[in-house]
Amino acid sequence: MTGKGKRVKVKGEGGRGALEGGRRFALTPYPLPFTRRACRGFTLLELMIVISVIIILALIVMPLYNRTVQASKEAVLREDLQQMRKMIDQYAADKGKLPSSGQDLVTAGYLHSIPDDPMTENVGDDWNWVMGDDPNLGEGGTGLVNVCSSSGDTDSQGVSYNNCDKW
Repeated sequence: MTGKGKRVKVKGEGGRGALEGGRRFALTPYPLPFTRRACRGFTLLELMIVISVIIILALIVMPLYNRTVQASKEAVLREDLQQMRKMIDQYAADKGKLPSSGQDLVTAGYLHSIPDDPMTENVGDDWNWVMGDDPNLGEGGTGLVNVCSSSGDTDSQGVSYNNCDKW
């Protein structure tokens, strides 16, 4: 007999049928999804190929990810420096003198808090505060004239982050 087996009522089987020849049949109209060989799992070669593909993709993506992280840190640095320099100028215009430290900007209410330097990732006041002559006070008066990062690293164009003229 070829093709589908003939259902035969077998005693002791709880009313379920069996294929001729003693083989059991599924109670669903669909064939079983897995054969005996497919149920054993993946071979070592298949697993090694998948792992190799994942490693290759990771090697391609990691430099792009690192450049993106660096670019975002540089954007935060630019924004923080611009904001602090703007507040130094605003303080000088309002008070008639330059602030003596970065903390003066906070106590006077010009900054909520001194931001963290994104390049050093140190929490707190980790900036290079540049002191200079205060033209409003006359001779001998100094104050805060500029601020830059304290990181010695360089950006993608080779400019140091602690170079106040370029950043």
